[in-house]
Amino acid sequence: MLDGGPLLAGQLPPAPTRLEALGDAQLYLELVVNQMSSPEPVPVQQRGGRLFLATADLLAAGVQVPGLTAGEVALDSVPGLHSDYDSQGQRLLLQVPAAWLPTQRLGDARLYPASDARSSFGALLNYDLYLNDTDDGGTYLAAWNELRLFDSWGTLSTTGQWRQALGGNRFDDSQEGFRRYDTTWRYTDEVRLLTLEVGDVLSGALPWTGSVRLGGVQLSRDFAVRPDLVTYPLPAFAGEAAVPSSLDLFINGYKSSSAELQPGPYTLTNIPFINGAGEAVVVTTDALGRQVSTTLPFYVTSSLLQQGLSDFSLAAGSLRRDYALRDFAYGPGVASASLRHGLSDSFTLESHAEAAESLTLGGVGGNLQVGNWGVVNAAVSQSRFDSRSGQQLSLGYQYNSPRLGFNYQRLQRHGDYADLSLVDSPYTRLSQRSEQLTLSLNLDRYGSLGAGYFDVRAGDGSRTRLLNLSWSKPLWGNSSLYLSANREIGDSQWALQAQLVIPFDLHGTLSLGLERNQQGEHLQRVNYSRAVPVEGGAGFNLGYADGDREAYRQADLTWRLQAVQLQVGAYGSRDDTTRWADASGSLVWMDAGVFAANRIDDAFVVVSTDGFADVPVRYENQLVGRTDRNGHLLVPWSSGYYRGKYEIDPMELPSTVQVPEVELRVAVRRGTGYLLEFPLRTVVAASLRLVDAAGQDLAVGSQVLHEQSGQRTVVGWDGLVYLEGLAAHNSLVVEPVGGGGCRVSFSASGDQAQVPLIGPLVCQ
Repeated sequence: MLDGGPLLAGQLPPAPTRLEALGDAQLYLELVVNQMSSPEPVPVQQRGGRLFLATADLLAAGVQVPGLTAGEVALDSVPGLHSDYDSQGQRLLLQVPAAWLPTQRLGDARLYPASDARSSFGALLNYDLYLNDTDDGGTYLAAWNELRLFDSWGTLSTTGQWRQALGGNRFDDSQEGFRRYDTTWRYTDEVRLLTLEVGDVLSGALPWTGSVRLGGVQLSRDFAVRPDLVTYPLPAFAGEAAVPSSLDLFINGYKSSSAELQPGPYTLTNIPFINGAGEAVVVTTDALGRQVSTTLPFYVTSSLLQQGLSDFSLAAGSLRRDYALRDFAYGPGVASASLRHGLSDSFTLESHAEAAESLTLGGVGGNLQVGNWGVVNAAVSQSRFDSRSGQQLSLGYQYNSPRLGFNYQRLQRHGDYADLSLVDSPYTRLSQRSEQLTLSLNLDRYGSLGAGYFDVRAGDGSRTRLLNLSWSKPLWGNSSLYLSANREIGDSQWALQAQLVIPFDLHGTLSLGLERNQQGEHLQRVNYSRAVPVEGGAGFNLGYADGDREAYRQADLTWRLQAVQLQVGAYGSRDDTTRWADASGSLVWMDAGVFAANRIDDAFVVVSTDGFADVPVRYENQLVGRTDRNGHLLVPWSSGYYRGKYEIDPMELPSTVQVPEVELRVAVRRGTGYLLEFPLRTVVAASLRLVDAAGQDLAVGSQVLHEQSGQRTVVGWDGLVYLEGLAAHNSLVVEPVGGGGCRVSFSASGDQAQVPLIGPLVCQ
């Protein structure tokens, strides 16, 4: 009232806000940030109509406010932050920029978790026996073998071949008898990704260098021991989600993965492990169904290393001479080193060096990803050999996409360039130049087109140029048509080939072909083959060719058994036929037993069931077989460092056998074996029915003590008690539920096929 008069409506003070009407108070509210609720209520101070929140509570909710100091902050004083108090729901609603929230990383550079690889003491012999009989060339027998001895200390392997002429024929001295190939001890450190080789080794190389055989030592990075790692860079797609959303990733039109997003920035790296150019579409959908679609091109290449990763090899020793001709022939001492390092996700540095008494060589190169347009590689190296120097230049470009593939590579040498391959062959020269260009084009329903050009100038100045054209197209079912044309430039004739492939079922395939060679001769071919089933059985191959030359015939039969693979066949013309037979397989010695199987090139497992025979064994849910009379079964199909699943089925075992584990997962070191033991044990057990002096079942819950073992248990329904670890003579002390005590004595036999039911026994 002014001057004693009434107040007009326009002169009234504004009504207090909802918070001002509450007065000062401490509230415990559910904190909701960008529609994401916190699990615990937080204290909020209300003073003078303003809300104050501790900085620590904001940080705990994942909100990183720029320039915010420790203590308390008035929410309405923070630019970019919007707050709302929901009194009915007792919630504090905050809306903040997505950049203030934690970054989410979706995806991993690992295919699956790393495994602890194992190996046991054992030995393996791979063999291949080959008998060859030719009308003109005589008869000979060859036996190739690989012997491995392995344990936790590494693997010692040696390979060789024995050849013997039969029927009065003779080889020269370099071909007959036994010839040793390679003998190497290898140890791998899976934690450091290092492999040490001692003995006969093949030196590491880069695409623009060569390898040589040495007798010595080599230390190298070995990414193969961690198949869970992806060593090349994967594209990362970044974005922001203002509210909780779902994310769908499409690669080249196919859905690749889905994920749930919390509010805030995100980085997506879980794209499929592919090579070449592609297009990713990222679709985010919020709770109201609103969608945002983003299209992002990318390029992936396995020729690069991720930033910070290094790949290397260091080798030193004596050059191997007359390989496969003499057992122990070594030349001058040499050394070789190669290194690849990912300086960034788009550039990988390469370097190489070689040294001998008469040779020094050094080179540097790299691979550079040019955006989404492919990869450029280049290298330059310099050598000095016996006071003569030379240079080598390498340049190339690769591009791959679902529709187009292009590759160009040129290698040019100047002067008297030399490497370790010439140290023991001073009169040999490397090629002066090599150039190759290949192109592939996907024409969709019109098939696929390929072209290649190859140009090589040898060390003596001679030049060879080849041109290749090909076209293929799927037809009905799984049938396909293939056409190709080849020509050596400078020759007036094209070599042409047409082939029609018609599969009849999962195993049988018919192939029809027409050919014309560079001499202008025509040839017609027909071939029918039936593959050997993976689980074993028979397969065959039949072929016939006729035309301007003498007719050619071919036939072979393969029979794969669990312990060996047998083959027999013949090929040639009517007047000159070659007959052959082959037997290949493996023998494994482990846990004092010998096991036969088809050839084992990688790791294997011997399953042991503690002497129990005829137990079914499964590998990756597939039945492999049953254990033998000693309780063993060889599983020859393991992959090195892969954590495979092995199971046994105890359902057919006697009930007196305890099986603590029926499923185990184990990874085996490359080229070795592991004895996987399932602990099974036989127990002497019995089910007893206890009654009182009146013949009534003892009450449920009565306490029972087995005096011989100290085992305690209780009486169940119908007076039944189950006991294990029984002796020949047993005594029980029973404390009935109603009080008092009594004793029971009984005998048990150790020769049990099933758990017996003994009783009723009177407790007295």
